[in-house]
Amino acid sequence: MAEEKKIALKIVTGGQEKEVSYDELTLANNLAQEALVRVLVRKNVVTAQELLEELQKVRTERYASSQPPPPPEPK
Repeated sequence: MAEEKKIALKIVTGGQEKEVSYDELTLANNLAQEALVRVLVRKNVVTAQELLEELQKVRTERYASSQPPPPPEPK
């Protein structure tokens, strides 16, 4: 049996309604984030190392009150 698509939002464009699932929304967000990071690194606004360090800081802050942060992903 196919899993039911959970709708996150509906978009109306040109009179056409499109339902967007949480999976589609998550993927679109991840793609946009990756594209932004690539541009920032390519333009030398931030280095990959600075980004990884900041990501670790955010991870530590986010999980500080409830549980230890998950380990960093392998390189």
